[in-house]
Amino acid sequence: MSALFTPFEVRGTRIRNRVWVSPMCQYTVTARDGVPTDWHLVHLGSMARGGAGLVMAEASAVVPEGRISPEDTGIWNDAQAAAWAPVARFIADQGAVPAIQLAHAGRKASVVREWGEGGRRGTLPAEEGGWSTVSASAEPFPRFAAPRALESDELPGIVEAFAAAARRAVEAGFEVVEVHAAHGYLLHQFLSPLSNFRDDAYGGSLENRARLVLEVVRAVRAAVGDDVPVFVRFSATDWTEGGWDVEQTSTVAGWACDAGADLVDVSTGGLVLAKIPTGPGYQVPFAEEVAATSGVPVNAVGLIDDAEHAERIVAAGQADAVMVGRGFLRDPHLAMRWAQELGETLEYWPGQYARALPFA
Repeated sequence: MSALFTPFEVRGTRIRNRVWVSPMCQYTVTARDGVPTDWHLVHLGSMARGGAGLVMAEASAVVPEGRISPEDTGIWNDAQAAAWAPVARFIADQGAVPAIQLAHAGRKASVVREWGEGGRRGTLPAEEGGWSTVSASAEPFPRFAAPRALESDELPGIVEAFAAAARRAVEAGFEVVEVHAAHGYLLHQFLSPLSNFRDDAYGGSLENRARLVLEVVRAVRAAVGDDVPVFVRFSATDWTEGGWDVEQTSTVAGWACDAGADLVDVSTGGLVLAKIPTGPGYQVPFAEEVAATSGVPVNAVGLIDDAEHAERIVAAGQADAVMVGRGFLRDPHLAMRWAQELGETLEYWPGQYARALPFA
């Protein structure tokens, strides 16, 4: 049997295979109220129907000012959770595990969405619906407006916002929650010495810079109980000398699992502008190193575009699963197609699509 199509189990949750859908921002909430739309149901549901093992909804803000753009989804109120419920239910009805990524963009919030704005980039002006941003320190992301450094007495509110969002997510039917501590967003901003210049208990040493992430993980674990898997996404490197790196990632990954996380989702970059040597599977070695040095389960991401490559990653133990983004955008039935290419016969091909078997 293909390693890629063996089940993965965590805290009693059985994931039918190891081809998982990455969280991918859609910037599609035109009402700007954080409430997911029919787009999200069809977008995510099609990938569940297409055979993915786990389908993770996009980075969803835990507070309004945590959105990347005004068009982001949220899960900071009950109306949003209620709108997410049919999405989670449909994903589960197709046999996939519904998951959601909980996020706060910090200094990378309040920006023009990546598409549909005539090529504009950067901070959205207040007169167009933008807002002031916050971060670990008052250092801006290049070409963005400067944030305000969070006061230490504001940080418990951030922690509680993540916990409350996790609670709503589970009530809405999501079976896995992920804490977003990567890609230059708020928790990553606290982790990296390139963006955290604090001199209090949340700055300086690695233990201090990791404090907020670990407080969030503990609070999320307490909010969702013992049965719900909790993932954490880290960027394993800032791709910049003196920044966050894979050694620090491995250490904090171990601490995160001690705090209640179950799996680390290993990506890279996003904190500063950097030259990144991309290519097929370019981030997989980081996932492999984090797994080897921390002993925690990991998944791998980053231009994993063909079945044989994905199979090798899992079969060789470089990662426990792969997350795919662009490939699923091109083909929502990617998992089914990969199974065919690897000679696997899956029992969960939709009966309504039986006439299409096998892929040409």
